[in-house]
Amino acid sequence: MQSYKPKNLKKRKKILIIGGIGFIGHNLAIFLKKKNFLVYVLDSLSVNNLKNVNEKLPAERKLYKSILDSRIKLLKNNKIKMIIQDARNNKKIFQHINKINPDTVIHLAAVSHANKSNKDPHQTFDNSLRTLENTLDAIKDKKKHIIYLSSSMVYGNFDGREVKENEVCNPLGIYGNLKLAGEMIVKSYNQVFNIPYTIIRPSALYGERCVSRRVSQIFVENALRDKKIVINGDGEEKLDFTYILDLINGIYLCCIKSNAKNQIFNLTFGNAKKINDLIKLIKKNFKNIKVEYQKRDKLTPVRGTLSIKKAKRYLNYKPKYSIMNGYVRYINWYKYHFKNH
Repeated sequence: MQSYKPKNLKKRKKILIIGGIGFIGHNLAIFLKKKNFLVYVLDSLSVNNLKNVNEKLPAERKLYKSILDSRIKLLKNNKIKMIIQDARNNKKIFQHINKINPDTVIHLAAVSHANKSNKDPHQTFDNSLRTLENTLDAIKDKKKHIIYLSSSMVYGNFDGREVKENEVCNPLGIYGNLKLAGEMIVKSYNQVFNIPYTIIRPSALYGERCVSRRVSQIFVENALRDKKIVINGDGEEKLDFTYILDLINGIYLCCIKSNAKNQIFNLTFGNAKKINDLIKLIKKNFKNIKVEYQKRDKLTPVRGTLSIKKAKRYLNYKPKYSIMNGYVRYINWYKYHFKNH
């Protein structure tokens, strides 16, 4: 029988990250390990892996394989326990959680892109809500703290103001609606079983070792290959771009602050910028960039700034990375990795 009990360790807070080898998960696991948590990651390696990279993009497959391999290497180098397990298997999730007995479970297992969700609703439901229900079912009697990663997409169209956590949510498409459904399921388990929860709504996330094909990632990749950058709309739309280190610091604060429990937080930079501002940074770092503007997707909500006042008040959350330093840092990392992978 596999043993999870380490030797010669003083009592440390244990964290289990479901979906912990994904973009957010592996960065978070490393961060928490450095904060002296005992960290376990559980992942099936079936969502953000090469099976989900378009076979028509052989160059991307080679690049993404090197990125995915580097995630595993970093986790191993940091001596983080990896459990390869499909979170859709209720019995196995129950067994692993019973053995580990974590203080906090961070649920990240999900399809991480709106376009993928709209194209394959069944896979999105299966990997997002089924995995969430299994996690909640396994911790309901133990009353463990669960942190659920939702999305700013739950708000739907912003009305021009900063959106606060108490805003009425009206999401568009499969992805945003399933994220909101996940929030409601988490709240319902709190109501029925008194499970403490924290719900986090990030926005326009970017950073090292992402293969989710987010806008900020595609822009850099196309620039590196001298390919045209395609923008849906006129580029004047604003997004609250958030660097990965700001998000994971916010999640860390939710792990250690007792007043984070039974709350919802926007964890973003808190100051939206135009997509065209991102293009300006790309042009400063790459020569001869070509940009094409296309008709906007009707299922993409009009977004903007998320208020982080609540996170500042409850968590002392202080994001550090605007696009001027965060995105430039990301570009420099990608240049190096692209050259050396």
